[in-house]
Amino acid sequence: MDSSIHLDNIVMQFGEFTAVQQLDLKIESGEFFSFLGPSGCGKTTILNMISGFLQPTQGNVYIGDRNMQGVPANKRPTSMIFQNLALFPLMSVAENIEFGLEVRGIKKAERRKTSNRLLELVDLAGSDNKKISELSGGQKQRIAIARALAVEPQVLLLDEPLSALDLKLRQHMRNELKELQRKTGITFIYITHDQGEALTMSDRVAVMSAGKLQQVADPITLYRQPQTIFTAGFVGENNAIQGQVTDMNAQFVTLDCRELGLLQGRNPGNLNRGDNATLFIRPEHISLDYERHANQFRASIEEVNFEGSYLTLVAMANDHIKLTVQISSDQYLASMVPHSEIRLSFNSAEAIVISGGNDV
Repeated sequence: MDSSIHLDNIVMQFGEFTAVQQLDLKIESGEFFSFLGPSGCGKTTILNMISGFLQPTQGNVYIGDRNMQGVPANKRPTSMIFQNLALFPLMSVAENIEFGLEVRGIKKAERRKTSNRLLELVDLAGSDNKKISELSGGQKQRIAIARALAVEPQVLLLDEPLSALDLKLRQHMRNELKELQRKTGITFIYITHDQGEALTMSDRVAVMSAGKLQQVADPITLYRQPQTIFTAGFVGENNAIQGQVTDMNAQFVTLDCRELGLLQGRNPGNLNRGDNATLFIRPEHISLDYERHANQFRASIEEVNFEGSYLTLVAMANDHIKLTVQISSDQYLASMVPHSEIRLSFNSAEAIVISGGNDV
């Protein structure tokens, strides 16, 4: 069954405010797809348009080859898991899972058979008679998933469902959700502001900012080849150094970064000499070996943060350019103290230059 989603040039306006700018996007059948962005960027609005809780101001939503225009939420082949889970506290676990089936008039024996099967799927077999209050946060999360799957949706919509869990449980549930999606083959559409969730679980990620789609790519491409200043700054930690394009070839761009001199990074292909641009270099790609790479400059250490297997150095270059450097713990030296000078370098192939500089 085709459970692909086509957001066909959709726009969502509330009065004069445009929550989602014109968006044309295809989500493949059976894909784990995430919308990633800060609060207020339009992620949940998109989810509500897919589910039928909102009708687009312009454009259409297709599930499979069917236009959802005018189709109410309860008639769409979707199921949603909300941030607060919305479980019924006075019902047992089994009754929560079976609720949607009961509304549809499914007989009790068939409902119980379905809830038992789903409890096995989410590794909570034998919990059917428990009260919701007796469950841990992770168990409640699984029951919410089982309830959503009970009505056999083509598309499962998840609106920041892990945000209320502690860090360790969130990390565990990421793996659980990805494994569950693999087992069921259902199209998952996941909303999050947590880049770790998006990069860990997703087949592809759409980065949103102020209602506008910034980039859609698989997690590795998104991390290594950001296309906009927003994506480069939002996905993963990045150092941004502004400058002006002085030279370029098919592979690299050279920027005049004023006090830091000439620095070089990969050429995305849309720059011209004289353009203002920003060079992005990841903390893990900056080296303390000054002679190792062509891009070299000096900085002063402000902070040294020990984080187990690695160290994070916060440094200041030329008194106003703050940089984060990540090195392995075995590179630590006693001389790495605040106000001490370090010499840094990076490989041009590890940096990327993106047009613009006022948005960093």
